[in-house]
Amino acid sequence: MSTFVHVRKFKQKPILEKVLIEDYAAEGKSLARVDGKVVFVEGAVPGDVVDVQLQKNKTDWAEGFVKQFHSYSDIRVKPFCSHFGVCGGCQWQMLPYDQQLKYKHKQVVDNLTRIAKVELPEIPAIIGATPTEGYRNKVEYTFATEKFIPFDEFKAMKASGEEMVKSPGAGGFHARGFFEKVVEIDTCYLQIEPTNLIRKAVAKFAIDNDMPFYNIKQHQGWLRNMFVRNTTNGQWMINLILGYEDKEKREALLNLLLQQFPQITTLLYTINTKRNDSMQDLEPQVFFGKGYITEMLEDFAFKISPKSFFQTNSKQAERLYQVTRDFAELTGKEVVYDLYCGTGSIGIFCSKQAKKIVGVEFVEDAIEDAKENASMNNLTDTAFFAGDVIDICDDAFFETHGKPDVIITDPPRAGMHEKLVRKLLEMEAPTIVYVSCNPATQARDLALLDEKYKVTKIQPVDMFPHTLHIENVVQLKRK
Repeated sequence: MSTFVHVRKFKQKPILEKVLIEDYAAEGKSLARVDGKVVFVEGAVPGDVVDVQLQKNKTDWAEGFVKQFHSYSDIRVKPFCSHFGVCGGCQWQMLPYDQQLKYKHKQVVDNLTRIAKVELPEIPAIIGATPTEGYRNKVEYTFATEKFIPFDEFKAMKASGEEMVKSPGAGGFHARGFFEKVVEIDTCYLQIEPTNLIRKAVAKFAIDNDMPFYNIKQHQGWLRNMFVRNTTNGQWMINLILGYEDKEKREALLNLLLQQFPQITTLLYTINTKRNDSMQDLEPQVFFGKGYITEMLEDFAFKISPKSFFQTNSKQAERLYQVTRDFAELTGKEVVYDLYCGTGSIGIFCSKQAKKIVGVEFVEDAIEDAKENASMNNLTDTAFFAGDVIDICDDAFFETHGKPDVIITDPPRAGMHEKLVRKLLEMEAPTIVYVSCNPATQARDLALLDEKYKVTKIQPVDMFPHTLHIENVVQLKRK
């Protein structure tokens, strides 16, 4: 009896040759047009002429990456980081900062115009960041047995006959597209020193003492992750994540860090025996210091615990909150509802100009931090609640705390749930200030709010230089 086996033949995906990159599109991709088809290209700059290896090829659009450069754009600059294009961060280092701001502004305009399709005021220039390097107050490093070697470097090693020596591990950032591999970082420019020196000291200790780096596939190893957080007033908090307890080695490493880096004001460790890296169900242990650091925005103090959420660019967070407060147009008589309030930072920042701040946040730990932050700043006219806004904000709640005169909402990248948008339409606050880290989902929500609200002010703010991320603040007034 004969059996026919069907073998699927995979077509070679085409390469488009000598394509002129014309513009930037959303999410940091560039845009070209070939025979009337829009092509989205990763890793290119407007003005580059490139060969594009297609990954998706639809009827009216295609998507791919640069296979070869034929000529470079006049606006392109040399990236300042040796790891650019490998570790997956800082996607726009090849663009001068003024060009980054130009394209970020364009992305806000395009999203709000194309998706929201509502009447818009003029959108002013994006507020740029200073400085553009060393601006992050939080960095997470990963330690892993699998060190990522870029393909070109691997080919060169093979061609030269260089012996491939198995590395004991690497400390740095996940390689783009490889959950188990880590790019060994020499210098990351996102956070000021001694962050790189601390990471290297930890890796060296593990190697010198034969303590294994973590292997995520096998779920084995001692050295897993490290969080480094700092403040504008010079406080440093280190949280070292270990795969299992080895008291002797752990204490030796932590004492070594305190000896070598007197800048450390709080040193913690966390034992994580789980397969995943989530910190929410783990309890960091204080080895040295208070167990937290304190950041100042204007004259407000904010406690940052190892699991706290806090804007990762403190100087630009202050500017973002100032815009938000200005858009709230407070006179001292308003009840302000701060939705997705997190640890209460925006509401507290607005508190001096408001009658009362009411914060609502789904994460209970964040609400506890918000209450503590309010107490640290001697604020009495604040109230913070854990739960879903849809469930909490009913008639009885309004009777107790007052209906909102101003609503500030700062949702995650996914934007607001449609049920919450309907709830805002029911609440009918005279003013809504919508802070967003994703102008596309913000635009979608603005279209829904258009039923009762008009967009009256817009201000983009750049929190993360050399990346494609944008914050945007919108003021809405009840029609």
